[in-house]
Amino acid sequence: MTTPHDTTPQYPFSAVVGMDDLRLALLLNAVSPAVGGVLVRGEKGTAKSTAVRALSALMPAVDVVAGCRFACAPDAPDPGCPDGPHGTGAAEERPTRMVELPVGASEDRLVGALDIERALAEGVKAFEPGLLADAHRGILYVDEVNLLHDHLVDLLLDAAAMGASYVEREGVSVRHAARFLLVGTMNPEEGELRPQLLDRFGLTVEVAASREPDLRVEVVRRRLAYDADPAGFAARWAAEEDELRRRIAVARELLPGVTLGDAALRQIAATCAAFEVDGMRADIVMARTATALAAWAGRTEVLEEDVRQAALLALPHRRRRNPFDAPGLDEDKLDQTLEEFGADEGTGGDDDPEPDGPDDGPGGGGPEGGGRPPQDGGPDESPAPGPELPHQQEREAPQEQPAAPEQARESGRAEEPAEQGAPGAGGEKAAVGAAEPFRTRRLDVPGLGEGADGRRSRARTAHGRTTGARRPHGALGKLHLAATVQAAAPHQRVRGRRGPGLVVRRDDLREAVREGREGNLVLFVVDASGSMAARKRMSAVKGAVLSLLLDAYQRRDKIGMITFRGGGAELALPPTSSVEAGAARLEQLPTGGRTPLSEGLLRAHEVLRVERMRDASRRPLLVVVTDGRATGGPEPLVRAARAARLLAGAGTASVVVDCEAGPVRLGLAGELARELQGTAITLDELRADSVSALVRTVQGNRKAA
Repeated sequence: MTTPHDTTPQYPFSAVVGMDDLRLALLLNAVSPAVGGVLVRGEKGTAKSTAVRALSALMPAVDVVAGCRFACAPDAPDPGCPDGPHGTGAAEERPTRMVELPVGASEDRLVGALDIERALAEGVKAFEPGLLADAHRGILYVDEVNLLHDHLVDLLLDAAAMGASYVEREGVSVRHAARFLLVGTMNPEEGELRPQLLDRFGLTVEVAASREPDLRVEVVRRRLAYDADPAGFAARWAAEEDELRRRIAVARELLPGVTLGDAALRQIAATCAAFEVDGMRADIVMARTATALAAWAGRTEVLEEDVRQAALLALPHRRRRNPFDAPGLDEDKLDQTLEEFGADEGTGGDDDPEPDGPDDGPGGGGPEGGGRPPQDGGPDESPAPGPELPHQQEREAPQEQPAAPEQARESGRAEEPAEQGAPGAGGEKAAVGAAEPFRTRRLDVPGLGEGADGRRSRARTAHGRTTGARRPHGALGKLHLAATVQAAAPHQRVRGRRGPGLVVRRDDLREAVREGREGNLVLFVVDASGSMAARKRMSAVKGAVLSLLLDAYQRRDKIGMITFRGGGAELALPPTSSVEAGAARLEQLPTGGRTPLSEGLLRAHEVLRVERMRDASRRPLLVVVTDGRATGGPEPLVRAARAARLLAGAGTASVVVDCEAGPVRLGLAGELARELQGTAITLDELRADSVSALVRTVQGNRKAA
């Protein structure tokens, strides 16, 4: 939706406390929209949305062709504009629009909709513009962008890459320009972005609430003052807002004259190469950002400090190799690279100050200052430094220690020595690192679902191959042309058809039934007991679960994790879209103690029961990672079998990853899989490149009672 034009003033941009990196990134895009937008990552309640919405008030107004719904520029109108061709008509000035894309928006709301009934009957392209048309030459803001549906992400990627939006319905096509500044906010705890969309954001910023009491007090004071009297609060900050608008206008005029020398270009290229970023987009974004930084500082030459700040904004999100890597940049390595490739070239000139200190570079608030946004001058407000970007942590390799020997005579009920742990220590052993992840085979939920779009199990979706037609329920989706013509054809004479077009009624319309794939809720139940505690064995198990987590990320699943050991089971990770959180919980998982398998399965049953009430359309897949042993209490294997039958009775699709090792195997994991009416696979069979493994899916046919 477009930001409403009511009488309530927007919270002033200059009144935002702290968050220097965020304000700088937004201002740089205001100076140079070619930078490519901003992705704001941070915990909830950090004023991410407030700062983004306040930016629109600082953007210069734009000239548009009067009456054009697609914001064509009078001096260079779009030749393919659906409202064109435009002559020499009147132009009008309007504020830069900020359009908000809701997470639950439909495809037609984003790209626009064609009136198929009129197109068939009259041959008229009756087109209702969508949000992409509204955002042309403005700002497209997506709150919680990481929760956006995949098909909407694909449309955004196409529009961002081509600068245009295409709407096609059964051979009827409309195209219009769609160039916008893309700004997104997200909470990483709720899941990560697809790499393709992540790379489309020019800059990224990490934000966090300040831990300084004085700054927190000032945040609350200003917010309460704004809520009590929005107009009066905005008036008190009007001078600062006007100064920011003036600086943006001055920087925009200065931008074409900024020189990006060969020395700075060499530093940019060397930095991108040193951090092994993919492709060339990072180099281009860094160059544009460094140029905008120089213009914002009132200079006509790019200095080393501009290159350094540009790297801190443009590279962290482009260094991720998998979803478990936290965005970040090693600043020591960055300084070393800039020094190595800048000293001989003389970047920055002879009088350039040392760029080593944290306050050097683009700091300062006046027109003569560097690239930092001006400070608001509030009481006791020396701005807190921007939040440090987390450095990527290297996973500690597991120590090479001989695995504890399997007890060949173990019955599956008696405690084995490995479960006792250190004497007097409660049986707990320190967490071990996970082995390297690998590509896993796809595990499907049987049947045909109707859940959210994803890449795991078969489902009826809005996208995919057409399998039939039906009358539309509500608004018409994808038209099934042949079925519509077939429904309308017998009635043409009765309806008095005279011309070449069909006489089509609403009852004739048929929409396509499509089959694609859905995302599921993958609930991991991981055995962390003493029987799994041999270091090499647990490292392999963690590597397998990590691989399944990566597979769940790629297939757009929600995940949850239950661990059981000692006296019971724990919901280590409630169902979420964040596989990063799952990987973190897995890395910290200790082992040792008894094997309360039944408690783990019962906890899984309860979690799935609650999730069915929350989202009945998302089907679950239970993945139990265990050797099948059960200890503790009377008849542990019998109780585990009962819990498994309870899950099977609820229709839960299950797979058991058999972690049993050693020359003597009891086959308890296979028995558990039979009770669950699921499938058992070994760690070796889980690998997609395993020669001996067959393609395994969860069995769709349940055993006869």
